[in-house]
Amino acid sequence: MKIVAVAACTAGIAHTYIAREKLIKGAAARGHDILVETQGTIGTENALTAEDIEQADVVILATDIKIGGEERFKGKPVVRVKTQTVIKSPVQFIEKVEHSLASNQNPA
Repeated sequence: MKIVAVAACTAGIAHTYIAREKLIKGAAARGHDILVETQGTIGTENALTAEDIEQADVVILATDIKIGGEERFKGKPVVRVKTQTVIKSPVQFIEKVEHSLASNQNPA
């Protein structure tokens, strides 16, 4: 599965980057490709391209705040989750996304 994600926390520092790393590790553990954009205090890093988004099977928004550019994901399955959830249980979270997509449910 191809996943794109955005990570952003309230302060835009620690949890943003920890969530990014955990999403990458969780997806890798389950054999998926993932690209994770961060929106933090220093701006946007690892920005997702239109092509990245087009090729994605699912979008994960691991955010604690409103992010910029969310309209880019229109028409894609979007999973919203707090950064703390992916930090605590990244593999289990990715498994939940897999199950939701496989059963054609809204993966929330």
